[in-house]
Formats: sequence, structure tokens, C-alpha cells
Amino acid sequence: MANDKLFNGYFKGKKVLVTGHTGFKGSWLSIWLLQLGAEVIGYALGPNTPKDNFVLSGLSQKITDIRADVRDYGTLEKVLMKHKPDIIFHLAAQALVRTSYKLPAETFDTNIMGSVNILEAFRNSPDAKSLVIITSDKCYENQEWVWGYRESDRIGGRDPYSASKGAAEIVSSSYIRSFFNPENYSKHGKAVATVRAGNVLGGGDWARDRIMADCINALESRKPVKVRNPKYMRPWQHVLEPLSGYMLAAARLHDNPQRFSGAWNFGPHHSSIVEVGRIADLVIEYYGKGSWEDVSNSDNPHEANLLSLDISKAMQELKWQPALDIRDTIKFTVDWYRQYRNVDVYSFCKNQIEEFTGKARWGNQ
Repeated sequence: MANDKLFNGYFKGKKVLVTGHTGFKGSWLSIWLLQLGAEVIGYALGPNTPKDNFVLSGLSQKITDIRADVRDYGTLEKVLMKHKPDIIFHLAAQALVRTSYKLPAETFDTNIMGSVNILEAFRNSPDAKSLVIITSDKCYENQEWVWGYRESDRIGGRDPYSASKGAAEIVSSSYIRSFFNPENYSKHGKAVATVRAGNVLGGGDWARDRIMADCINALESRKPVKVRNPKYMRPWQHVLEPLSGYMLAAARLHDNPQRFSGAWNFGPHHSSIVEVGRIADLVIEYYGKGSWEDVSNSDNPHEANLLSLDISKAMQELKWQPALDIRDTIKFTVDWYRQYRNVDVYSFCKNQIEEFTGKARWGNQ
């Protein structure tokens, strides 16, 4: 489907602030927003590696690229006052479970107070009307149920990362009920949604302790992939899947804030909830060579064995649904890593977005 038809053309001509734009998901979101005709203002710390999707796609030359910390409220407020965004997507975070064990205070500060700062800056902005806060599927109090978590299930978190995302959800809920109550939208004119996604794969993510980065780094070095927990089950999805949900939620917030404020899950179909070892198998298959070995260690920090999301609400209310199966997801992802050295990465990402939207069944919702 042509990009100008997506989301009923909602983003065309809009000013959109993306926090965390230098990160993996933030870079893909920024590229897609540019395709949709939006003016993108990015607010984040620098990228982690020179091979990140943000760097290789040359995004810093295509958007307003602001390097600052979401924990710096004064700078954040000045950016909103100067650039006057219509819409905000808040992705800036410390995003790794294992890192949160090493840096718990920084994780809590960034993920909780960073969210407080963006909510407060949004509250004080006369221009911003919609805010989408990206948290995580790990915000739930995980009982390792075989069924998916619903948006109304208990928030919690055992490790510092999960707890910080649960806390960000509680903070956001408090702001919605205290300052952005949908029933009083005619008075305050602002709407907030929080969005939760599963394990996201895609090109340009080189973060440590992530299965795809681990696979590609090993394969490029001609070494076996070291897989920590091959039997752990995860809901795997390509990065464009949740991003399409985030943007659809933002567009719907504008149309009907009373109905679409609050929490939303975006995950894959049940058939894409597979073991980590199966992901390693598929990556090696599509890459064309390689092997993997089990390096599980009982002394490693705790990570959930099973976690999945119930996406019924998004499917019924937003008319959103996943577009890719697990093989498509891995193929899209591995294609980026096989070709990033030899292509114009920005054009390649645009082409993948167009291919993805051609498969999407949520149309121009």
C-alpha cells in the first residue's frame, strides 16, 4: 500500500518528536515517519556503535538530531517549546535486562524518571496533543503462564529492567487519570497511550546480549553462535510490526482519545512464539552458513522462561494484526545483516518498509 494512504495520511505534515531516535527501534520509526511525510525531531544520546541502523542510514542528516538525556528535564522542556511537536513517541530507555543487573540505579533513573520528565514536558507543552510511551512486555508481573498477558493484568517485574518498565506504566496511568483523563479531553486536549511489545528483531540492532546481534557477530567472525537459554520461549516479531501498532495507536488517539487512551499490546501470532534455539536455527539457515552451541549457565542473572502477550484488544479495537510469520521475520532481519555493507542502508530500510506494508492487513486504518 502506498505510504500516503497509510494511517489515513495522519502523519503527513506533522511535527513528531521521537526520543531514543538513535536506537534500534527509534531509527526505524524515524525512517518510516519520514516516508509518511512527517517532520522528525530526534532527542537521544548518541548511538552505541558505528554499525547501528541510525548511523548507517545517515539519519542525522535527514532529521533534526538533538543529543540530550531524557533525565535532563530543562533541556527536554526547551526542545518542546522550541520545536512545537504535535506528536511524541517516547522510546528513550535503558533497554537490556542483563545491563539492568549491572546498572540498576541508572536503569531506574532513565526508565522511570525519564518517563516522568516526558509526561511533565508534554503536560506543559501548549502544542503537543498526543503522546505514545513505549514500555515492554516485561512490564507484567510474570507468572510464566502459557496464555498471553492482557492489558488489564497485574504490572510488576522481578529484574530491575522489568520493574522499571512496570513502574513507567504506573506513572503513565497516574498522569492519564490525574491530568489527561479522556473524559475531560475537551478541557485539556491531550491524549496518552502506553504500548507494550515482545522480543523485537530487525536490521541494525547490535546491542549486547541480544540473540540477533549475538548470531550475526559470531557468523561474521566464523565462530559458533553462543546461545545462553535455547529452550526459553519468546514472542518474536520484526521491528516494523510493533512500530505499525504504535503509529496506528497515535493516529487513533487523535481521532478518538476517549476510546484509545491507555495501554496496548502488540505481539506476534501464537505460531511466532518459539524457542531461542529455533531462532538461531533460522538465522543460520537464511544466512547460509554457521552453527550454534548451548552455553547456558545456572549462575546467569534470572530471565523469564516464558512470556507472551494477548493482542486481542489491538486486533479488535485498532483493527491491527501482525503481517509477518516467523520465517518472514527472520528473512527480513537477516537480509539487512547480509547486505548492510554493500547497499545504501536508508534506501534498503525504505524498501523493507514498503515490502512490509504490502503484506500488512490493517490497511489504511
